Amino acid sequence: LVHDLTGGFKLNIILWILEKSLTVAVTALIIIFQPELRKALEQLGTCALVLATPTAIMAAIGQATKHGVIIKSGEALEKMGKVDTIAFDKTGTLTYGRLDVSDIVVFDEAMSETALLSLTASAEAKSEHPLGKAIVACARAKEVPVMESASFKMTAGRGIFAEIQGRKLLCGSEAFLQENGVSTDASVRSVLEQLRAQGKASVLVADGQNCIGVIALSDVLRPEGKDMVARLANMHTRTVLLTGDHQRTADYFARQVGISEVRAELLPEEKVQAIEALQRENRNVCMIGDGVNDAPALKTADVSVAMGSMGSDIAVDAADVALMSDDISKIPYLKRLSNATVKTIQFSISLSMCINFVAIILSLMEVLTPTTGALVHNAGSCFVVLIAALLYDRKFE
Repeated sequence: LVHDLTGGFKLNIILWILEKSLTVAVTALIIIFQPELRKALEQLGTCALVLATPTAIMAAIGQATKHGVIIKSGEALEKMGKVDTIAFDKTGTLTYGRLDVSDIVVFDEAMSETALLSLTASAEAKSEHPLGKAIVACARAKEVPVMESASFKMTAGRGIFAEIQGRKLLCGSEAFLQENGVSTDASVRSVLEQLRAQGKASVLVADGQNCIGVIALSDVLRPEGKDMVARLANMHTRTVLLTGDHQRTADYFARQVGISEVRAELLPEEKVQAIEALQRENRNVCMIGDGVNDAPALKTADVSVAMGSMGSDIAVDAADVALMSDDISKIPYLKRLSNATVKTIQFSISLSMCINFVAIILSLMEVLTPTTGALVHNAGSCFVVLIAALLYDRKFE
């Protein structure tokens, strides 16, 4: 009140204070006539307020690190506490991402399965996509020749073009082949439907304008996925699956873990659009992924989590949080920790404001002297630090 008074009001308030207490009068004179001292007093009075946020964040980040969760900033931790929607990639996130070739189907009678695997592995040798890497690994494990490509071009999320021994090969999704003028007949589509119904990913292979075969790969769902989704649902957190896989394959894995909202056959830019659509619904979105294709979506989301162990360097760099053990069961833990951090900050700020308010009243009533006032002020700061420190060892389910 004294701080806001100016002009003639200053003299009246000083005269009133002089009648009451010399100590209070001296304090008022300092506040009114010494701007530098007034600024120092204002800064001293906000110590507890200033300490509330950084101490809580430091304690929470310390605990998360003990559990193999690397949080890169306090801002990410606070945003995670406000998240109400979590979007998952499939391969490498809900699944282990350790793809194995399960089926090799040849449509060209003049070609063997080994020859198809050799051509496809040679074309995919320079690819960064998990499907391509798995095909190359399978070929090398079986000691099938992997040849150098004369030219190579990758379309993110779709497929690749490569020239092998004069053959112009296309490897990728059905849509990718159709975009490049390759048609798929009923027999090819029938095989694809059977593979998708089994939850397998398929890579079609075309030589020129002819589809010569398909290589199917199977992945294993992380066993903790279903429990993780159920725990998030109990926390009133919406879960969404965003994947580039075919709709039937995506639906198969979504049913296994209990995710009801699925958006499939998405390109990297379409994943970004899906997240932006959720944000337009006033949702706070967290994106969880591991691959190069996920990096744009990770950057777009309000907060992002990358699989730190097997995730690509680009994805880990783009994310705000990294799971070093690739254990997605830590997601509910991260959400609970973030919620607790936000609540601790809010409580500490409220407590410090109450202590300061009561101290001011007691000072004006001459209950607190300058000495006891200093003790109360420091006690408030200590309380805030102790409350934040409790986060470090708090047990979360």
